[in-house]
Amino acid sequence: MPPFNTSHPSVTFLLMGIPGLEHLHVWIGIPFCSMYVVAVVGNVSILAVVRAERSLHEPMFFFLCMLSVTDLVLSTSTLPRMLCLFWLGVHDIAFDVCLAQMFFIHSFTAMESGFFLAMAFDRYVAICHPLHHTTILTHARITIMSIIVFMAVVKLACMDIGATKSYSLSMASIIGSCDAILIAVSYAFILRSVFRLPSREASFKALGTCGSHVCVILVFYSTAGFSIFTHRFGKNVPAHVHIFIANMYLLVPPFLNPIVYGVRTKKIREHVIRTLMVKVA
Repeated sequence: MPPFNTSHPSVTFLLMGIPGLEHLHVWIGIPFCSMYVVAVVGNVSILAVVRAERSLHEPMFFFLCMLSVTDLVLSTSTLPRMLCLFWLGVHDIAFDVCLAQMFFIHSFTAMESGFFLAMAFDRYVAICHPLHHTTILTHARITIMSIIVFMAVVKLACMDIGATKSYSLSMASIIGSCDAILIAVSYAFILRSVFRLPSREASFKALGTCGSHVCVILVFYSTAGFSIFTHRFGKNVPAHVHIFIANMYLLVPPFLNPIVYGVRTKKIREHVIRTLMVKVA
C-alpha cells in the first residue's frame, strides 16, 4: 500500500469481506446476526437483573456488569458494520471510522482481560478469606480496580512500540500474558484452599462458585490466542479461515458469557425465572 496522508479527510478503505466466499455473504450474515442479537439481549439482561435485584449488589456481579458492558462494545464495534457489508454491499469505510473501530477492538479486548483478572481476585478473596470479603472488596476498592484496568490500557496504548515488529501481537502478548499468569496464580491459591476443606461437599460447593468464571476465561483466552497466533504464524492458512477465526474471537465470548453466567449462576437464573413467571401470570 503506498504511503498516504492520514489527516486527509477523503481517505477511505475498501472492505473485501471473506475472499472466495462472496456468494455466501448473505447466508453467513444470518448466524452472525443471530449471535449478535443473543449477545446484546443477554448482556443487557444481566445489566438489568443486577440493577433490579439488590441481593446481587456484590463485587462479583459488579465485575460481571463491567464485563457485559465490555462485551457489548466489542460486539457492537464490529458486527453492525460487518452486516452492512454482507447484506447491503457497503464496502467502503472512512479512515477515522476504521481507526475508531480498531481502537475499540484493541482497548476493550484488553479491558476484558483485566476484568477477568479482577473477577479472579474476587473469587480468591471469597474462597481464601471469606470472613474479610466485604471489608477487602469495598465499593471504593472495586471502583479503584476498574480505574486501574482502564489506566493500564491507556498507558499501554501510549507506550513507544517503534522497536516492536508487530503492534497487535505485542499488545495482546503483554496484556494477555500478564493477566493470564496472575489469574493462574489466583486459582492456584484457590485450589490449595479448596483441597484443605474438611468435607468433599464443601470443596465442590467452593469450586462451583468459580465454574462460570473458569468457563468464560477458557472461551476468551482460547479464541483470542488461537486468532492471534494463527494470524501471526499461520502463513499457509487460507484467508477466509483467518477472517472467520478473527470474527469468532470478537463474537463468541460476548455471545457465550451471558449464557454461561445465566445458566450457572443460581441468583441470576432464579431472578430471570421469577421475572418470566410474573410476566406470564
